[in-house]
Amino acid sequence: MYEVKVTPSAAKILKKWKKSNPALYKKYGKIVHELADHPRTGLGHPEPLIGGKDITYSRHITAHDRIIYDIYDDVLVVLVIEIEGHYNDK
Repeated sequence: MYEVKVTPSAAKILKKWKKSNPALYKKYGKIVHELADHPRTGLGHPEPLIGGKDITYSRHITAHDRIIYDIYDDVLVVLVIEIEGHYNDK
């Protein structure tokens, strides 16, 4: 089982979602549980990002919002780098 860590910038967005968009926050919660169990398969159509050196993946939360994360198999950590928006189109 992987440990899921979140960057400070992603944590700030999650805090905002918890108050302003509970439904979206709940969807994120379901996906984060899957990240801990199997980060390369499951909800949100996980896919490796081109140029991500085989560690950076993306999953859909909604049609517009994504989770971008790195998988570190050697230490069993998944680092959530970015959420909200489609890559850089915020």
